[in-house]
Amino acid sequence: QTMLQGLITQGLCQLLEPNVLIRCRQKDLKLVKEVLDKAGKQYKALVRLEVALTVDEKNFLASDIAGGVQLSAKAGKLLVVNTLEARLDQIVKQKVPEVRAMLYGANPNRKFFD
Repeated sequence: QTMLQGLITQGLCQLLEPNVLIRCRQKDLKLVKEVLDKAGKQYKALVRLEVALTVDEKNFLASDIAGGVQLSAKAGKLLVVNTLEARLDQIVKQKVPEVRAMLYGANPNRKFFD
């Protein structure tokens, strides 16, 4: 519950839009509806903006994903994918240079370490 609330709040902070549509897995629908108000209040406390949250009850995320939410605004033109798989992909991309250095050692030709 806490993790789902955090994912929604983080997505809202990335969008900064007044009307947001939230998609989730069908089996998470009840849980998302429970944390929706808390996430909206937390967002309002952080950025001092009002937000109208709507849960999409017709189109769900795939049931084979581990969980998370997808937030969209402006008729789907702005999209934040905050599923657990998307977050895992972000972490993998950030850690590849560290893993490469551990496996093969430091590259003497590398000039930038950003």
